[in-house]
Amino acid sequence: MNSKKCSPTNEIKSFASNSPNRLSLDKTKKSTKEADFSLTTKEKKPKAAVATALDSEEIKEKTKKEEKKDSSLSTLPSLEKENNKAIPVLEGSKPAVPKEGEKRVIAIKGPVSVKELAALIGIKPFQLIHHLMEMNIFASMTQLLDEGVIQGVCQRLGITIQTDKKERHAPVHTAPLGKPKAQAPPPQPLSNIKSRAPVVTFMGHVDHGKTSLLDAIRQTKVAAGEAGGITQHIGAYTVVKDGRSITFIDTPGHEAFTAMRARGASITDIVVLVVAADDGVMPQTIEAINHARNAKVPIIVAINKIDLPGANPLRVKSQLQEIGLVPEEYGGDTIFCEVSAIKKIGIDNLLDMILLQAEILELKANYEGNAKARVIESQIEKGRGPTATVIVQSGRLKVGDIVLCGIYYGKVRALIDDTGKNIKEAFPSMPVKVLGLNGAPLPGEELVVEKDEKKVKEIVQERIEALKKDREASLTPKVTLENIFQAIEEGQKKTLNIVLKADVQGSLEALIDQLKKISSQKVDLDIIHSGVGSISESDILLAKAAGGLVIGFNTKTDSAAAALAKREGVQIKLFSVIYELVDQVKEAMSGLLEPELRESIIGTAVVKKVFELSKYKVAGCMVQSGRIIRGGLARVLRGKQPIYDGEVLSLKRFQDEVSEVRMGFECGIRLGNFNDYEPDDIIQCYQLEKVPQSL
Repeated sequence: MNSKKCSPTNEIKSFASNSPNRLSLDKTKKSTKEADFSLTTKEKKPKAAVATALDSEEIKEKTKKEEKKDSSLSTLPSLEKENNKAIPVLEGSKPAVPKEGEKRVIAIKGPVSVKELAALIGIKPFQLIHHLMEMNIFASMTQLLDEGVIQGVCQRLGITIQTDKKERHAPVHTAPLGKPKAQAPPPQPLSNIKSRAPVVTFMGHVDHGKTSLLDAIRQTKVAAGEAGGITQHIGAYTVVKDGRSITFIDTPGHEAFTAMRARGASITDIVVLVVAADDGVMPQTIEAINHARNAKVPIIVAINKIDLPGANPLRVKSQLQEIGLVPEEYGGDTIFCEVSAIKKIGIDNLLDMILLQAEILELKANYEGNAKARVIESQIEKGRGPTATVIVQSGRLKVGDIVLCGIYYGKVRALIDDTGKNIKEAFPSMPVKVLGLNGAPLPGEELVVEKDEKKVKEIVQERIEALKKDREASLTPKVTLENIFQAIEEGQKKTLNIVLKADVQGSLEALIDQLKKISSQKVDLDIIHSGVGSISESDILLAKAAGGLVIGFNTKTDSAAAALAKREGVQIKLFSVIYELVDQVKEAMSGLLEPELRESIIGTAVVKKVFELSKYKVAGCMVQSGRIIRGGLARVLRGKQPIYDGEVLSLKRFQDEVSEVRMGFECGIRLGNFNDYEPDDIIQCYQLEKVPQSL
């Protein structure tokens, strides 16, 4: 550098005589001035001339070194200068340069040590410790800082923080798990998106032949080499028809279907409603229809037992048409199939209709990537430990995967298919039994594959803590006829959903007619299910899923249902008089409306004389009507115009403080900070009442 400083002066003249070089010299002067190397006035001119001989990259490098040197001498000012630096993000993601004027943002996940936070912010650890000391927090470099402290120090430095904790983890009951939105996987290629088999659930009334029909389908479609049928029943199985698969869920009926829906699971694509041709539509048939409609699942009707002498399929069709399931032959959109499980009549046609409905639905799923599945049942088996029967919804589930399901996790030790064979991987719509979890998850929970076991353990811990909070919050009833207004005020409910049960069909029809007569343009009344008999667990689960109430008329509650209602926070109301039931429902519907503030006058008093005390004035009054209450709301009227509105701060009768003074008696009144009393003023005492609006 010294040799360059002592270059001949004719070199300077040659630069000055050449206009392009002179232009570059001017630019160099400007950049040198911006860098500001603290030169004296005498030194600036020769250094500016010599700087033109330097390479532009060398000047930039020197400028960066000087800026870095200055940044180590200051804390907050240096951070403002370094706003053009990259945004640090955890887990080695590359920082992105923010646009000009944009606030700095750092992403954190859980507690972070002082050293880690300093690296994220881009300052030295001792500088961060200095800021913490100014906040009266004395921490070492390895000490973990909680979110509140991190928020405080970042606010001082003008930095915004983002936490992925709430984005990444979903509520405990629904148990969906996805990666943070910022780390969402790229869209899968179209070659990975393929058609999947439909998932079908059989529902219907007791003894209408659901199990027999399932057995008939299973026996006719099981491979010849598997004589004796399915060797191990796991709650679901797959049937192949013309090279296409159908997955059937073998559940005990609508109770399990509703239990899964109440936990946010909707794995069923098609519901097959089984109705006996001789019995026709029964109470549980209607209940099953309501469950399917609430889940917005298409229904295929299978009219079973057509081989019996008393079979009348036309009567069944007309009954279902009244409910809203109109057959295609009558101009509707509901598929009807006539079958016989005993004589194997119409089985192939039913399977064809299921496949046709699946084609209409265009069911597709991703066959690659991390798997997602839903639990349909779980148990603890002797010699195997906790097992969960799941249906894969997307991706590929493999042996050895680390899986997370609700508050349980583990490594998949084995996968067993519906024939009892061990398999290495499962694809969408395949039912498999998973071994390796550390507990039995609830039906309806989502099972997902994660690569990082440490991350899975953190999620499980957070879900357990959230579950404890939910249990504490669920100790009180969630929705009752008394607090329904409070629930709607918080934006939780907009309609009144009820499950209605009665002793006999005649009473039930009369109740429905009376409730339908309640007309209101402001509130909707939705009878999500009505039936005859005692209140069962199914009614409680349906009410919980819809956030409603269970109302019984001249009926009883099963002990199991009462225990479930207490556990799930669903209120049961029993009535024996119809008009009492209707009045209670009307009151509950009115409670959904915003209340009106209505003013009622309690009493009035006229000011006779004003007494001036040392600190305030007191109005000597005569109560003209009603009564004056201490602590009540009051206003002062002068010439029928209100001049003050406040509270009765003090009310005295002679020298004694009293709670109220009635008509015809004298008293001393002091209103808040009001002192401008005049004789003949009227003091009006009133109260505000929240009155429910009428329907």
